[in-house]
Amino acid sequence: MAGRNLSLAALIEDEFRFIKGWVANRKTIGAVSPSSRALARLMVEHADPDPSGYTLELGPGTGVFTQALIDAGIPAGRIVAVEHNQEFCRLLAKRFPALNIVHGDAFDLDKTLAAYAGITFSAALSGLPLLSFPKELRLRCVEGALDRLMPGKGFVQFSYGPNGPMPSILGRFTATKSKWVLMNLPPARVWTYKRP
Repeated sequence: MAGRNLSLAALIEDEFRFIKGWVANRKTIGAVSPSSRALARLMVEHADPDPSGYTLELGPGTGVFTQALIDAGIPAGRIVAVEHNQEFCRLLAKRFPALNIVHGDAFDLDKTLAAYAGITFSAALSGLPLLSFPKELRLRCVEGALDRLMPGKGFVQFSYGPNGPMPSILGRFTATKSKWVLMNLPPARVWTYKRP
């Protein structure tokens, strides 16, 4: 019961979960609605994951990006999903039994990914509401993901604002943006961060 096969009841349940989480804590859940399939497809396209490698997903929520990865041919067992919300962890385990779910902090990847310390990821994407966090934490998240990627690969993050979660930092990483995804509530764009 995942992705495009979700029943109407499951989709309504996901909307309720997001609204409930958003009301309870707007900092960790940055939207009142899960991301659209159009945004999820663009995120996966920019991440360009390798089915034979491992993909890192930060803040998978209800699994919209997870499903888009699977639809693109990435086996669930090759995805390491870091989620802070325990309810979302349970939901992900139910929807994607083979998914490697880590209940932990995406801003402390050294600790959170200790069990995966030997893995260099082929792709990394994030559903975290990074603009809700201080600049220091945003920088830690971007660089923490980039430190775990194969050379030349990018960390992909979406944002609702006109500015990205982090600007390019000369000598450390570049930031590029996609066109607006209007088929999302609210409209969003995809940012890709890469080492020079």
